[in-house]
Amino acid sequence: MRQKTIILTKLMQHRFAGLLAFSLLFTGVAGVTVPVTATASVTVDFSDLVSQVSPSVARVNVTKKISQDDLNQMQTALLLREFFGSQVPLPNMPKSAVESSYGTGFFVTSDGYLLTNHHVIEGADKITITLSDRREFDAKLIGFDERTDIAVLKIDGKGKSFPALPTGNSDTLKVGEPVLAIGSPFGFDYSASAGIVSAKSRNAFRDTSVPFIQTDVALNPGNSGGPLFNRKGEVIGVNSRIFTGTGGYMGLSFSIPIDVAMDVYRQIRSQGRVVRGYLGVFPQDIDRNLADAYGLDKPQGALIIKVSPDTPADKAGLKSGDVILQYNGQAIDTSSDLLNYVSRAKPKDTFRLQVLRNKQRLNLQGQLAEAPSDIASEKGSINSENTVRLGIRLRDLSSDEQKEIGGKGVLITAVDPFGLASNSGLRAGDVVVQMNQKVITNASDFAQAVRQLPKTGVVTLHLIRQGVPVIIGLRIE
Repeated sequence: MRQKTIILTKLMQHRFAGLLAFSLLFTGVAGVTVPVTATASVTVDFSDLVSQVSPSVARVNVTKKISQDDLNQMQTALLLREFFGSQVPLPNMPKSAVESSYGTGFFVTSDGYLLTNHHVIEGADKITITLSDRREFDAKLIGFDERTDIAVLKIDGKGKSFPALPTGNSDTLKVGEPVLAIGSPFGFDYSASAGIVSAKSRNAFRDTSVPFIQTDVALNPGNSGGPLFNRKGEVIGVNSRIFTGTGGYMGLSFSIPIDVAMDVYRQIRSQGRVVRGYLGVFPQDIDRNLADAYGLDKPQGALIIKVSPDTPADKAGLKSGDVILQYNGQAIDTSSDLLNYVSRAKPKDTFRLQVLRNKQRLNLQGQLAEAPSDIASEKGSINSENTVRLGIRLRDLSSDEQKEIGGKGVLITAVDPFGLASNSGLRAGDVVVQMNQKVITNASDFAQAVRQLPKTGVVTLHLIRQGVPVIIGLRIE
């Protein structure tokens, strides 16, 4: 990941020291040791709660194979460091081409089902679980949902019973409420940290529509996938991300609401995949100027900049330029609010919209469809060896969308704010029709083109952006 003044990061930790030392040098990210101190003064005594719930929290150990290309690149970099006389000691190369990393998970059933983050187990060749009593079990990946960053694991306890954690209602959380996290920050197992809920329904990440719980709990690499507790000992969130400029805790932590995580868990167990509602619009926020233009008292609502043809929105009568003010009676303050409600709904759910059109309010209604499956550009399976990570999500065009642009391609549905694609100017809503001189007709073509990209350099992408052909240069580094 590229170094920024502030980095949105997932809480992952790599364990083999030589490669970690190299990786930090090669990408220009300085290795830092930071003191873990909470910014909020928390007076709640969580000591009894910690001893009660710790046996239900587990360390997730992941091993991944390292490609020969990566090993060659590391060897070249080490030679360059030696040639230029770096005073930094040379890292030891691993004896085997295997990378180790870890995160945190917790039991949601007594027969061995656990939740963790998808990014913890992403690309894993082997997953093991270490319990608080130091027992270790092999874990099976039951399924995952990349959009919410949730993965479901299962261990075979041979008739044993595991201490499942009770879950609470994240919707009833209040800003200022004390919360507790348990995990393995920087490899220190079963570390507890406490804080307060700083905000709710945060949508700081463009690659997901999850309404994150923001806290000031000290989370660090290794806390990924661990539980966030309320004072009753109920899990109300799954720890996932932080804002950081150093790689460590800087006062802003983000957790996935447990309601969202458990919905993903139930769908994966019952049907093997996650399905969501689909409205078929491209919304944007209302700023001060637009609020004045639309006659609104304040910036509020989701401005519809495009309605896809033959979608629930189109059938309900939504038009480009409409402002959605309410969804099923709930006020819409930002476009993220609309996306949250729709993504948490199910296909065939009915919807009622209050819409502002030409400064007049009207009511529309319809029935949601099933959201098209998004595909992560950088991988198609858990064992993908592709090393160029663009940081986008995409899907094939529908037949109506193909008619609209007069051809085939793939639609970008989300862009990681700090990925290669974002740095080069790609946006959600762009349609890629050609990449590096190769015609793109579907997601398979795109995946094949990505696998053939150079490790460094600039390649061209031909896009359709709001109906207009555009060519941009994608810089890979």
